[in-house]
Amino acid sequence: MVEKETSLHKIQRLTNHQENIRNVATSAHIHHGKTAFTDVLLAAAGLMSSKAAGDLEEGMTTWQHADEQERLMTVDAANVSMAHEFLGQEYLINLIDTPGHVDFGGNVTRAMRAIDGTFVLVCAVEGIMPQTETVLKQALRERVKPVLFINKVDRLIKELKLTPEQMQERFVKLIGEFNSLIMQIAEPEFKEKWKVNVQDGSVAFGSARENWALSIPFMKKGNVSFKDVIKLYEMNEEDRKKWVWKNAPLFEVVLDMAVKHLPNPLEAQKYRIPKIWKGDLDSKFGQDLLACSKTGEVAFVITKIVIDSRSGKEISAGRLYSGIIVNGSEIYSNLKKKKYRIQQVLVYNGIKPEQMESVPAGNVLAISGLNCDVGDTITINEQIPFEEIKHIFQPVITKSIEVLRSSDLPKLIEVLRKVAKEDPSIKVEINEETGENLMSGMGELHLEIIEGRIKSEKGLEVKMGSPIVVYRESLAKKSPEVEVRTPNGHNIFFLSMEPLEDEVYNAIERSDLPEMRLRKKAEEIWKKLSSYGISNEEARQYQEIYKGNVFQDRTRGIVLLPEVIESIIDGWRLVVDGGPLSKEPLMKTKFVLHDAKLHVDHMHRGPAQIYPAIRLGMYDAMRKGGAIILEPIQTHLIEVPVEFMGAVTTLIGSKRGVLIDVRQEGNDTFIKAKIPVAEMIGWSNDLRSATEGRGMSSLMDQEFQKMPLELQSDVIRKIRQRKGLSENQ
Repeated sequence: MVEKETSLHKIQRLTNHQENIRNVATSAHIHHGKTAFTDVLLAAAGLMSSKAAGDLEEGMTTWQHADEQERLMTVDAANVSMAHEFLGQEYLINLIDTPGHVDFGGNVTRAMRAIDGTFVLVCAVEGIMPQTETVLKQALRERVKPVLFINKVDRLIKELKLTPEQMQERFVKLIGEFNSLIMQIAEPEFKEKWKVNVQDGSVAFGSARENWALSIPFMKKGNVSFKDVIKLYEMNEEDRKKWVWKNAPLFEVVLDMAVKHLPNPLEAQKYRIPKIWKGDLDSKFGQDLLACSKTGEVAFVITKIVIDSRSGKEISAGRLYSGIIVNGSEIYSNLKKKKYRIQQVLVYNGIKPEQMESVPAGNVLAISGLNCDVGDTITINEQIPFEEIKHIFQPVITKSIEVLRSSDLPKLIEVLRKVAKEDPSIKVEINEETGENLMSGMGELHLEIIEGRIKSEKGLEVKMGSPIVVYRESLAKKSPEVEVRTPNGHNIFFLSMEPLEDEVYNAIERSDLPEMRLRKKAEEIWKKLSSYGISNEEARQYQEIYKGNVFQDRTRGIVLLPEVIESIIDGWRLVVDGGPLSKEPLMKTKFVLHDAKLHVDHMHRGPAQIYPAIRLGMYDAMRKGGAIILEPIQTHLIEVPVEFMGAVTTLIGSKRGVLIDVRQEGNDTFIKAKIPVAEMIGWSNDLRSATEGRGMSSLMDQEFQKMPLELQSDVIRKIRQRKGLSENQ
């Protein structure tokens, strides 16, 4: 008797067939059914109990932390793999289930680097929500192709009791809104190409919890209609489940959709690589990346790190874009600038990582033996790394964190470093001078979850301070040119500061302009700058783009400048990291070096001389240019019953909020408002109180705006006091 092939052996075999690989994700607004959707797919592949699939009380398979079960929501992205047969061929589906809550959107951003297509789930009742738009932006920014799954259609039947015609009308509206977003967000070459179409099957409908789905091609093939589905809910539960598995199983419909409409890595890398890697595409390495070459040099990008709580061993998951990763081989970290030896090469069998000897390009996999960070590019030899993985939103809430016992302080520092590695959306600042340790996150819930995990999973009792808002420093206008000497008086710099052009800053935020040190032949970047209204001469003066700020060198013919330019840039970076008003990071500024007079002896122009001169010069220039504080502002969409509209608008006004739009649909009112983050501490409770628990708020956008001058001095004073800054710091 021939022994049946195991799921692991099948997955191992399929890793070699690049044309039959689909690297995909689920993405959606919170509670639109992504994780139940993934559960059902795993159950169909025989990788979990079909009885427990999609059962909230049982817990989703991809929930790896107790807090996810407790809160009934996905917090961490989870990798799973499964095999699928379509038209007589076998396919490997590498899927990443991502969170829907906006506080954990960094997981979505990082997942998008590893995949080529995504199922965007939309609730049939709630429709397109703010986070739907956000995840679509995250996908399209990485040139990840979307398909649409309209979920929770059972609610239209059971709760709203819609007819097939009424359901069709609703679907047409949702598809239209979805395509409208693609037309708004996608790059020109993908706008029309990536619109979804109900007729070709790039749209499917169904219920993940109930394990059924339909698409037009599937309905034609199986002679099934929506009328059949409506009759389905006249059956008892057991008969309904049998009918679903036989006539409209979710896994078959959606995985067929993935195979037919989402690209394999050979196709996807041709257009994704120019977006996410800025090296020379004509080089051997560049050509290997474009071709997803198995024979090329290894190019692996880390998108997720998991640290085992008992062994401390790191598992680095990510995407292999070129080459073959082999167990025991030596590789190079382009961020750490050091070599490591791979201890294990792992693929996912369902959710379980399993060891393999080697895995070729085009796959999502994991390796152990590294001590690297998310976003690192792993190669054999030093190479230009992939673009930084940048989240749409920045951390805006900070809390101090301290241990209850002073003897635990060394452990706290180690734990915080691990936390920042596992979740790069968390920014950790360890100040060994003041003893203040700060943790910044995407929101109050984000920090609350991390605090809970430090206590329950890391075994460390900690105390968190009150929320602190993260501000930025900038300047109101262009400064005059200032002159500054090094402490020894032997070197003079002439410099100025000015606000960065909106077009350039927005391009940096969109990742159209990479944050990097610009070398001599940056033709592509110069071309982009010229499209934003920057002259060719000025574009060629750009030396570095760093954290939304620009360093520009306008000097001419200074012989000794190349010997000190790196120290000047390093000094500039130090001020960008902490400005003159309150040591908050700079944002949207341009530093201009006009001239320099340098001592001939290098002993008199070392970093110890240059750093303080650049710092004092920048401080003076910003003072003369009108240094200002920028505060984070969030745009929220608030949904409330019409009778609470007055209470909510009053609440918004009390928080320095500004109404942008108010519209009414039936008995519900939708209010769009901009509110300073400083006023939003405890927002969820305030909204609950104002609406008797019936209000719902979703983050739509985030930006930094100039703080009202009458509030600025008090905010600066409080920040400086908290940081323990003296007058001259």
